[in-house]
Amino acid sequence: MRRMAVPVLAVVPLLLAAPATAATDAPRPVRAVAETPSLFDDRAGGDADADDPAIWVHPKNPAGSLVVATAKHGGLRVYDLAARERQAIATPPAPGPDDEAGRFNNVDLVTGFRLRGRPADLAVVTDRGRDQLRFYRIDPDTRLLTDVTAPDVPFTFSQDQAEVNEQRTAYGLGTYVDPTGVAYAVVSRRSTSEVGVFRLVERAGRVGYQPVDRLTLPSTFTLPDGTAWSPCNDPGDGPQVEGTVVDPDTGVVYLAQEKVGLWRTRLVGGRFVETPRSVERVREYGVPAVFDPAEDDCVTDHSADPGFGGRIAQDVEGLALYRKGSSAGTLVVSSQGDDTFYTYDRRTNRPTGRFAVVDGVVDGSQECDGTAVTSTTLPGFPGGLLVVHDGRNTPDTPGEDGEARTDTNFKFLDAGFLR
Repeated sequence: MRRMAVPVLAVVPLLLAAPATAATDAPRPVRAVAETPSLFDDRAGGDADADDPAIWVHPKNPAGSLVVATAKHGGLRVYDLAARERQAIATPPAPGPDDEAGRFNNVDLVTGFRLRGRPADLAVVTDRGRDQLRFYRIDPDTRLLTDVTAPDVPFTFSQDQAEVNEQRTAYGLGTYVDPTGVAYAVVSRRSTSEVGVFRLVERAGRVGYQPVDRLTLPSTFTLPDGTAWSPCNDPGDGPQVEGTVVDPDTGVVYLAQEKVGLWRTRLVGGRFVETPRSVERVREYGVPAVFDPAEDDCVTDHSADPGFGGRIAQDVEGLALYRKGSSAGTLVVSSQGDDTFYTYDRRTNRPTGRFAVVDGVVDGSQECDGTAVTSTTLPGFPGGLLVVHDGRNTPDTPGEDGEARTDTNFKFLDAGFLR
């Protein structure tokens, strides 16, 4: 398997200048019109933790469109356009008593994949617990999902089950169908800066995959003053990528390296053909930080900020493309650290604005991980549908101990403001 010629341990400068000052303008307030039911990350709630959505547009009946979303240990959840749950799919069990069970992290869609000679729409999921990709066929008649994962799918990154249990596993995900009709999944590896490309293949009426290419984003950077800087992570971990989206018209791949910034590269025939370039840095870029065992977290010395950062408040998270035609539209980027979203022109990647999902008919979005968008007009969403994760859903729901339960869900918005 060929690796992209990107330095792994070298001190690497960013390849494209990014704005050097944090955003000071207030974000545009936008409001959701619906929200999905609460998911609770506790035993009573089935350890369900909302993370990443994808939007399936029904090919004949827009009102039958669905939102498919991951809930980590809680599996997959499927919602209608009124944000009502239609289906819940459990994760696969652990293969052995001391092994990790399934944990669904990110989801994306592939339309028109050939299964037994007929086109099928698939929900593709990264199973971070098992280090695999899983596939679910969407039936347009019943609007239900069925597992069509081949029984012999390999690990995406790990060499064996022992390595899987260390959980440096499949994490972020973006799918892509190239001009020849071949489907690929761009998959990041948890706790590393690795990104792999996998070709989806049919195996006796089910879906498997083959590795095609891999790259490793930089972990160390040369600052404008000549000093070296690396983002702070847990001991032994690297600066991981999660948010991933591929422009289906150009093959351009956007990668959100959480504590570094937003990158772009390009795929041709399932292989990376461009050295990754920086689109935007995080505000904390170049700021000294060290891991504090007592806090079990990185402590950042903001007083020593050298002023080399961009606008996004780490972590850089969910990415989505609002497509208008073959090249026009908007790239949406979740700035998790300040509960806002930045937008960029799809063609030029120039910044175009900033917005926040605030309280309205339902509460707003905080600590957003995944996001998805379509420009297709849907019932109730004339400008298209934007779905964002809410990592701190309110009002609080108390548990048996009287303390607030960890509560997450997804917000549905009309996406017309992204035009």
